[in-house]
Amino acid sequence: MTKSQSEVWQKRSFPYVPMNDRDPKPRSRSITEIRGPYYASVTPTYTKELLEGMGEHVDGYKYAGGSFSLMPAEYVKKMNRICHDHGVYVSTGGWIENILARAAHHVDDYIAECKRLGFDVIELSTGFIQLPIPDLLRLIEKVKKAGLKPKPEIGIQFGAGGDTNQAELRAEGTRDPQILIDTAAECLSAGASIIMIESEGITENADPWRTDVAARIIKQVGMENVMFEAADPPVFEWYIKNYGIDINLFVDHSQIVQLECLRRGIWGTKSTFGRITTHR
Repeated sequence: MTKSQSEVWQKRSFPYVPMNDRDPKPRSRSITEIRGPYYASVTPTYTKELLEGMGEHVDGYKYAGGSFSLMPAEYVKKMNRICHDHGVYVSTGGWIENILARAAHHVDDYIAECKRLGFDVIELSTGFIQLPIPDLLRLIEKVKKAGLKPKPEIGIQFGAGGDTNQAELRAEGTRDPQILIDTAAECLSAGASIIMIESEGITENADPWRTDVAARIIKQVGMENVMFEAADPPVFEWYIKNYGIDINLFVDHSQIVQLECLRRGIWGTKSTFGRITTHR
């Protein structure tokens, strides 16, 4: 048994078919985080069955758009326990933007309630708001002090998040990528373990894609320190084709099978079929 062959993986069907080797969970590279409730409700039953089949390949589970705030507290706890039962961490998504904009005096309450509900990660998103870097660093410290993991989400597109259309985003303009890179470095120094990179302005609502920005982030921040949002199959295929299976990616729950087929090298498109390999 190699180090990547957990008991669950040993019991897979067709164990004699060679596949790309992957680190076992908990992973520090090749992390896959999936979006839970937002575009679809994603119930506890669905989540349980999804992770029973594909939990070996899922590292994190992220709520989006503050979806958990629409649910009974016990329902959220139930969902989070299911994730933990399968070795999957749970992230809030970037809803703290809403707290900062509408109820900043409740930030401490928000962090405390996230802990009570069983969250592991509080995402600190700044797509819709302008937050001074010292304030972002203070939020990182508050989340760490609560015993949770802070995960800043940083991008180059003003107004990123939700379903803002391309014309509106184009009118907002983009930031200099160096601002993102410098902010990421300060966040990592303050104790953030990983940085979420917002896709808008890079591979989403960008024509052509700003692959130069992705390359600068990887070179200057470090591939192991960032997770790229890759909301569409052509996007996560591009990242794996160019940077290999160990890149950290955030995808929708509906895309986990397609992504893992690419990581394992067992399927792909014309440009990736049989070409994604590893040598451990």
